[in-house]
Amino acid sequence: METQKFSYDNSIVRAFLYATLVFGLIGFTFGLTAALMLFYPELPEFLFGTDDTTIKSLASGNIQGLINTHGAFGFGRIRMLHTNTVIWAFVCNIVYTGIYYSLQRLLKTRMYSDTLSWLHFWTWQFMIVATFVTFFMGINTSKEYAEHEWPIDILIAFSWIIFGINMFMTIAKRRVRHLYVAIWFYIGTWIAVAMLHIFNNLEVPLSFAGWKSYSAYAGVKDAIVQWWYGHNAVAFVLTTPVLGLMYYFLPKAADRPVFSYKLSIIHFWSLIFVYIWAGPHHLQYTALPAWAQAVGTGFSIMLIAPSWGGMLNGLLTLRGAWDKVRENPILKFFVVAVTCYGMATFEGPLLATKNINKIGHFTDWVIGHVHLGALGWNGFMAFGVIYYLVPIMWRTKIWSVKLANWHFWLGTLGIIFYAVPMYISGFTQGLMWKQFNPDGTLMYKNWLDTVTAIIPYFKMRFLGGAFYISGAILMIVNVIATVRKGSFQKEVPAEAPALANIGNKRKEGEGTHLWLERMPVLLGILSFFTISIGSSVEIIPTLSLKKSVPTISAVKPYSPLELEGRDIYIREGCNACHSQMIRPFRDEITRFNGKNGQYSKAGEFVYDRPFLWGSKRTGPDLHREGGKNPSSWHYKHMYNPRSTSAGSIMPRYPWLIATNLDRSKMVDKMKLMKNTFEVPYTKAEIDSANSWADNQSKKIVKDIFSEANDLKVAYAKRPQGELEKKEIIALISFLQRLGTDIKTTEIKTASTN
Repeated sequence: METQKFSYDNSIVRAFLYATLVFGLIGFTFGLTAALMLFYPELPEFLFGTDDTTIKSLASGNIQGLINTHGAFGFGRIRMLHTNTVIWAFVCNIVYTGIYYSLQRLLKTRMYSDTLSWLHFWTWQFMIVATFVTFFMGINTSKEYAEHEWPIDILIAFSWIIFGINMFMTIAKRRVRHLYVAIWFYIGTWIAVAMLHIFNNLEVPLSFAGWKSYSAYAGVKDAIVQWWYGHNAVAFVLTTPVLGLMYYFLPKAADRPVFSYKLSIIHFWSLIFVYIWAGPHHLQYTALPAWAQAVGTGFSIMLIAPSWGGMLNGLLTLRGAWDKVRENPILKFFVVAVTCYGMATFEGPLLATKNINKIGHFTDWVIGHVHLGALGWNGFMAFGVIYYLVPIMWRTKIWSVKLANWHFWLGTLGIIFYAVPMYISGFTQGLMWKQFNPDGTLMYKNWLDTVTAIIPYFKMRFLGGAFYISGAILMIVNVIATVRKGSFQKEVPAEAPALANIGNKRKEGEGTHLWLERMPVLLGILSFFTISIGSSVEIIPTLSLKKSVPTISAVKPYSPLELEGRDIYIREGCNACHSQMIRPFRDEITRFNGKNGQYSKAGEFVYDRPFLWGSKRTGPDLHREGGKNPSSWHYKHMYNPRSTSAGSIMPRYPWLIATNLDRSKMVDKMKLMKNTFEVPYTKAEIDSANSWADNQSKKIVKDIFSEANDLKVAYAKRPQGELEKKEIIALISFLQRLGTDIKTTEIKTASTN
């Protein structure tokens, strides 16, 4: 058969590699900044100005500079920028780097279309930049790992589809008959992410001329869809494509074949089947139906087997090559990465069990767990791939092996100094929250007792982050020096015989999976069905059965002012630190009881779009906050948390007090809720929305002035009615509403027919 000549495209690989380096450094910087703010919440005041004489400031001695930021550098927004940059910019760009490099060589063909490759690259990078702009502005949906508003969601889907078309068409024109294991993981990843992204981000825009939208799901239904997505964003963005990179780059770097072909088959199919079921373990002891929680736990425990199968397949590939690990920094990164993958995938199922979840959930234990995977598995795999590719693509040796080894040790120290303090912090939180005195009272009634106890661990975590980012900076220096001394090969000449047409029928003696590996369409269809089984069983019953969420007759829709306040709460990223879900534990009911003394019920969330149950308690739970503190307390707390709560690590929000509430879309929001989501607003309520909001604002301001004479005196010098117009009043209206619909210990449920 005649040999065909062609070339591999290295230019698109180089582009994604450069993007990985740039956005990786930005993502790490956001993370280090967020870590600093958890023990130095005055950082924005230091940078932009403050009226607190005890704090030094780079700006003039007033708070106007901080007000002028309108919260752009608040913790909630910085945290969102960190998580999204690391996931969608750093990890996704290294995944694309590895896929565009390996796919061409595994299939012995150039990518199907250079135009599609570059369209994918630029749309993805534009999406990242648009995310930066919108998140800094407070434009977000609050949904974990999916905070992008609807126009960016559409852009993500468009870019992902372009990538998929290019990948599948490249597979179609391949010159290698059987698809290697890495490509199975690429295919499974594409299918799962497309499904997850589309269904989780179904939302209704308030207007096609604006950014604001509301989730198509409410309350419990939104929660299960979000964590079906959130857990599997970890599975199919942070895990399966990186496993594909492991199966290609680790054997290449070690110059050894994959340990077990059969184990690869078991690993792939069992992982994509089991992983998709495990999302509900993020919602243990919540208002989620018990059967869904049980399913999540069961499949999470089963997840240990395929995950460790993959880890062992990776580590055992190095059999006979461990002497190379001592000398080759690339293999060092890969070994620690695969080890961290094994540790994280053992710990995750443990956290899914009910006995451990009751202690670990909402604590820093989860943060340590997540970062063991992110820093160790994702970060070190990325670093190894970069160190592998740069010398090859620039046809030279790495500039400094010594510097790469320094990066390895700094990164490893960074992981240890990050994860271990977070584990200790998490254990401390979980146990302190649950301690009772002999007389039955909480031992640590003041929430700040638990916060101040873990400040030293926050500082150690920051040190770990500093080690980690220092190593990344050394890598960038090393890459720049290597690029400068090398010569980039844009087009790599190659040749291979064309793929002969032997038909689709299974040949005599050909194994079932070997036959399947040369049938990419069938492989894709089977992958889709494997992934869809768990999704269908968990999601469809919850969304379709009205009885799964019994309504409570006392629960009423939010007032227009409360609806605006809720949107401000989301804008500021308050859900990053506060949960709104009191679990049925004695300690939580005692601590967060408000006036009601009840755990959270599913029917209380039927008007919440999106749900705001949270995943981390840096501050206390707020679901029974209504009436717990006077409105004047909330005013002062938002202006300066340390004035009401000594030792608080909550940042200040003075712009809420200085900025007038924009009510221009308030009526449109109510109409959308009524017409699209069947929220039972009457026509009279919608027509009188502004007067309704005026009356509620006046009531709150009246309460503030009656409770705090100093505020009454201060506002007496200002125009009458000024305070009523501010955003702070809308936020207070929302906070004072939380959990107040249930007023007795007996809950009557309305008919669900």
